[in-house]
Amino acid sequence: MALQCGIVGLPNVGKSTLFNALTNAKAQSANFPFCTIEPNVGVINVPDDRLAKLAQLVDPQKVLPTTVEIVDIAGLVKGASKGEGLGNQFLANIRMTDAILHVVRCFENDNIVHVDGSVDPVRDKDVIDTELQLKDLESIEKKIQKLERQAKGNDKDAIRGLTVLKKYSAHLNEGNSARSCPVEEEEKVYIEDLDLLTCKPVMYVCNVDEDSVVKGNVHVEKLREAVKNENAEILVICAEIEAEIAQLDSYEERMEFIQDLGLSEPGVNKLIQSAYSLLNLITYFTAGEKEVRAWTIEKGTNAPQAAGVIHTDFEKGFIRAEVIHYDDYVELGSEAQVRDAGKLNIEGKEYTVQDGDVMHFRFNV
Repeated sequence: MALQCGIVGLPNVGKSTLFNALTNAKAQSANFPFCTIEPNVGVINVPDDRLAKLAQLVDPQKVLPTTVEIVDIAGLVKGASKGEGLGNQFLANIRMTDAILHVVRCFENDNIVHVDGSVDPVRDKDVIDTELQLKDLESIEKKIQKLERQAKGNDKDAIRGLTVLKKYSAHLNEGNSARSCPVEEEEKVYIEDLDLLTCKPVMYVCNVDEDSVVKGNVHVEKLREAVKNENAEILVICAEIEAEIAQLDSYEERMEFIQDLGLSEPGVNKLIQSAYSLLNLITYFTAGEKEVRAWTIEKGTNAPQAAGVIHTDFEKGFIRAEVIHYDDYVELGSEAQVRDAGKLNIEGKEYTVQDGDVMHFRFNV
């Protein structure tokens, strides 16, 4: 499932450093704007302790984690919506992603130039938001013009669409993002074709200095206050620390390093897990002697569609699913013991797969 999170932000906020730590793809990182021009794409494993536990119980030949794609998008600047910098290209790259990881600079460092000359995360966030909102407003105004022509012919659907789009237009003109526009769920159909940038789910990633990585700092608190009504997640991370962790060879070295800093796990683990959640994704597992594997599906997926992620024939010929809840599998220790305990459930086409389900599909084509 090639769902993507795009890393966005102003130049020199630590996007590429963070991307490198996430993917070890070694994207260029330099102390000047527009260092990243073409978007770098990294396919990264989603850390999941449950997969390791299942593998320990089953002892398979292979263990295959699930993945998520992260895209490092070049730094936006004020005026990007009008083509400033490399604006049009950058905005097009954002449009291709499914969710946004908005990296905000929350550290002081005189050796790293800030594009606006000072560190102010709320101002920086507003610059990015404004550019995305202006681009969305442009898309909405174009569609309004189209629907106005149709409405002249008494097209009732066009008239309804105009009412909805004008709500979005007013909301954006007030400096708000489309995702918070107070419209009914069924009214959102009128903007589906526009793929609005500010409708995408967003997480703010506060890039802090090493001393602030545990408790945050005044910059983080200012940003937290500014976005308190957005229903957005905030993650505090130090990209420089994560880059250092990524260079260590062994798991033991990494754990010793992060524990010395007062952390429980690498920040990139939290970031990947949060990105996965931001995309509304969950994981189910298959477990056998050949492999224990994690599979990605969207929350709310029914059993046949979940089976189709493995192979289309599984969905076409779906008969039933044998489902073990993860906690039952771990508690009892094996599939055989789960069966003996009567905790293996037989589910049909209407079953909604739950995060952590261990599944086996029966099919016939």
